[in-house]
Amino acid sequence: MNRLYERIVERKEKISLVGLGYVGMPIAVAFAKRADVIGFDLNREKVEVYKSGVDPTNEVGNDLIKATTVEFTSDEARLKEARFHIVAVPTPVNADHTPDLRSVESASEIVGRNLTKGSIVVYESTVYPGVTEDICVPILEKQSGLVCGKDFKVGYSPERINPGDKVHRLETVVKIVSGMDEETLETVAKVYSLVALAGVYKAESIKVAEAAKVIENSQRDINIAFMNELSIIFHKLGIDTKAVLEAAGTKWNFLRFAPGLVGGHCIGVDPYYLTYKAEEIGYHSQIILSGRRINDSMGQYVTESLIKLMAKNGIQISGAKVAVLGLTFKENCPDTRNSKVVDIIRELREYGIEPIVCDDVADKDGARHEYGLELTALKDVKDCDAVILAVAHDEFKALSKEFFDSLYKNETKILIDVKGILDNKTFEDAGYKYWRL
Repeated sequence: MNRLYERIVERKEKISLVGLGYVGMPIAVAFAKRADVIGFDLNREKVEVYKSGVDPTNEVGNDLIKATTVEFTSDEARLKEARFHIVAVPTPVNADHTPDLRSVESASEIVGRNLTKGSIVVYESTVYPGVTEDICVPILEKQSGLVCGKDFKVGYSPERINPGDKVHRLETVVKIVSGMDEETLETVAKVYSLVALAGVYKAESIKVAEAAKVIENSQRDINIAFMNELSIIFHKLGIDTKAVLEAAGTKWNFLRFAPGLVGGHCIGVDPYYLTYKAEEIGYHSQIILSGRRINDSMGQYVTESLIKLMAKNGIQISGAKVAVLGLTFKENCPDTRNSKVVDIIRELREYGIEPIVCDDVADKDGARHEYGLELTALKDVKDCDAVILAVAHDEFKALSKEFFDSLYKNETKILIDVKGILDNKTFEDAGYKYWRL
């Protein structure tokens, strides 16, 4: 394995990317600039879309997809051609918030079936400490008939790609790397240095790298939960939360977090991986789970705040026409997985309201497949009793007050601006019943 890095650079050995989603595909495209890359995904339709030169994720853009030399395939046998495998598949949670490792286990089976001697397998999927060595390695050994440490090696390099973020990219963020031994660590570090232009950080063990990843998002989750709790308190006190945060933000060491819906496949999921492992070893989390409970309840809180406003203003609740602007889990990103906007939609239905959902950025197939939602074009929205601006897409930020005026049927205009992206004074002065977290 000493020469694997050199052989990859010389294009005598190939890199494989297993899982071509919002994380895997950009990694494959980045590596393809410096090496021969096989991009594998079980989803044949997705593979064909990439082959046609289209990037449905908007992570790298159609031009780069058209120009890339990645060999996109859904044929797992092609993985036999590679000796450096990167696994980047989703690791969501089950309905009971326990880790759902089925994708990473399935990917391990696929790689194992096609593993050759002298290979390195690196996992990027977010997991709790121990998954790579205790769960994935036995699967690789069973499927391949090879022995880890003798015939092949493993490493872990947690993904840090932030979907929809054009600043913090693979090339601009320090990459954590780890390996089962020093030799593997050096090879993994060298290979990732081809694309991680900001540098690599060598973690002392695979478990340390796994733990580092899972606490990054847990820390962010806790900080947002604190902001959400402050929002609830300040609303009861009749104080505008955003105004408070702007004032507090003038201090040099104040952390600039904001309240909001916490979804997606990272921040809303990763803390549960850590607390699951903690429970397994006999420790019940206090702070982490408290933060999760607050963040998981925010969809209900937003909906209840809307219902109270409607009731106060004499609007019939059951059968009311409410438009929800935005479905994705974050702004300017088509990804709808684990979107907490769906919690608002479910809560509205509990009150007899079937909302109109609009999001031109969202993956429409994803909305239909995951939630059974048919999205409505924004231009077709009218005669509303209330509007919930749920996601801070740039296109929503650009909407004028006059446009919002056109959405309502009554003089009473209720507007829920979840992320506080509009100027509250403008709408309040115009007579809107305006509310934001």
